[in-house]
Amino acid sequence: MQIEKRLEELGITLPEAATPVANYVTTVQTGNLVFTSGHGPGNGEGKIYKSQLGTDADVEDGYQSARQVAIGLIGTLKQALGDLDRIRRIVKVVGFVNSAPTFTDQPAVVNGASDLFVEVFGDKGKHTRSAVGMSQLPGGIPVEVEMVVEIDV
Repeated sequence: MQIEKRLEELGITLPEAATPVANYVTTVQTGNLVFTSGHGPGNGEGKIYKSQLGTDADVEDGYQSARQVAIGLIGTLKQALGDLDRIRRIVKVVGFVNSAPTFTDQPAVVNGASDLFVEVFGDKGKHTRSAVGMSQLPGGIPVEVEMVVEIDV
């Protein structure tokens, strides 16, 4: 229960795991890898945040949205694995940023997720990553993040 203790120290309460909104599942395990579907930010009450970086949101807004998405991803992993201490390491993070044509600071936005993973998991949270800009994301959300995690089986 080290990871859950760390979350408590950071004052983080995990939300209920995301429910798929179409014909897919939130996680798939193959061998010792778990792949998550993309997650977006919400406020825990079913409402989603809508914005576009470089239009009506700045880097700090995006960073906080990506951090919130990362917390949701950890909640999904908790439901899928039962015990977050089974996570050996976060292998890969892919962040999609809803970006105006002139916005080019996608990596700084996705740092919100990356920084949280390192805060929570320490060295096991260091990962490879892609941070890409998109002209739009589902529902107008500012950030979507997916990940690959190595676990103890």
